[in-house]
Amino acid sequence: MRRFILTGAPGAGKTVILRALEKRGFGVVEEAATDVIALEQARGAAEPWRSPAFLDAIVELQKQRLVRAARFEEAIQFHDRSAVCTLALAWYLRLAVSAGLAEELSRIEAEQAYDKRVFFIENLGFIAPTEARRITFEESLRFERIHEETYRELGYELVRVKAGPLEERVAEIVRVVEAD
Repeated sequence: MRRFILTGAPGAGKTVILRALEKRGFGVVEEAATDVIALEQARGAAEPWRSPAFLDAIVELQKQRLVRAARFEEAIQFHDRSAVCTLALAWYLRLAVSAGLAEELSRIEAEQAYDKRVFFIENLGFIAPTEARRITFEESLRFERIHEETYRELGYELVRVKAGPLEERVAEIVRVVEAD
């Protein structure tokens, strides 16, 4: 089984690309942070990212989804973000790296859970705010740079997926994974 990560700035189109890859028959794993934010907002926390437990909640959900994905039949999987993204989020928010996050980063490295090539989905030149995504375009560019630096620092190779029509972006990703 080969697992590839889709990463990049918020609003870059990762989820739409994930849906298109799913329609082509690939295994997909949803992003955890957005779901954690939505759940906590439903529980009354207006800004859950300010909670000390925020990063660990994301890491735990990511880990559950990664373990569950091991049962997928598809030989190639795409994951909307990873614990490395959670580390980038910690750095972006200037939060301490929790023990749970450090442990998960060590685990995925030791187990070589993901392919070292990561699809870096470049921003679209704008951002559409949502209840979970309260970030300006300028802030998203800073977040994008932090993601790039974090993945490179941890030894991943970034495969840049430029902004453009959805089918072109998806075709580029499929071309790379099927070239192996």
